[in-house]
Amino acid sequence: MLDNFKVFITAAEQKSLTNAAAELEMTIATVSRRVHELEKELGCELFHRSNKGLTLTPAGQSYYEETSGFIHELDVRLLNLDNSLHSLNGELKVMAPTNIGSGPLDEFWRSFVVNNPGISLNITLGNPDDDVIANQVDIAIRSGPQQNSSLIQKKLGTITPILVTSSTDKSDLPETIDHLESYPSIAAQLFNDWTLINGNEKYVFSKKHNHISNDMNVTLNLVKAGAGIALLPMSIVYNDIERGELKRVFPSWNGVPREISLLWPQKRTLSARAKRFREELISFLRNQNWFDMTC
Repeated sequence: MLDNFKVFITAAEQKSLTNAAAELEMTIATVSRRVHELEKELGCELFHRSNKGLTLTPAGQSYYEETSGFIHELDVRLLNLDNSLHSLNGELKVMAPTNIGSGPLDEFWRSFVVNNPGISLNITLGNPDDDVIANQVDIAIRSGPQQNSSLIQKKLGTITPILVTSSTDKSDLPETIDHLESYPSIAAQLFNDWTLINGNEKYVFSKKHNHISNDMNVTLNLVKAGAGIALLPMSIVYNDIERGELKRVFPSWNGVPREISLLWPQKRTLSARAKRFREELISFLRNQNWFDMTC
């Protein structure tokens, strides 16, 4: 019915079916049919028709006065919404876990703002469980399994945790995996309990760690200081291993790979800016040695 009201209002303002058809880029027959449909639904005539054009009946005048402002405002709002959804200019609200957004994605943020000068990033780094909907973000990077059915989830791939220690550590490293129990260890709270896998072998490491932090970068700094062995995501230690600051311990053993996904609200249309973000992030991750791409 809203579409028919728009046709009615345009015809009333143009005072002609022919002019209304030109304004709406419709055929005269379509405009005439839409007006007749509306009159039938409302149960009254809206126009007096003559060779000189259209004039509003008293009922038509009442309907015009009651609805024209609303229809014009709706057109403006829909146009603004269309511009917002399809424009590559404007704000993009992104959420990401701190241990991924700060460090591993530093190069990505730099390239994204260079490639998309019209997009204004609003980035929130924090807990992987922060509420995407409550924070009204356009798109979010998430690690680990996601259960919220009101969110669309696109799995990107996985990041594997590995055992590392400082390259300057001169102490005797454990010779076998079970000797980890007696060696100094550092843990990030997210990886407090270590489940290690080597092919079909599985080892669950459970002891009181020497140091624990809720920030992986703090854990990483303690490892570099020679405080022990840590299980950390490949994403935050890869460059340090390449530079020789860290070395792997038991390289055949890995932690359980952690899923990385993109999420956005089910009921919110993904904007052109969010789609560009998704496209460029996937392209970036595909070229990272610390990421196992599955898409």
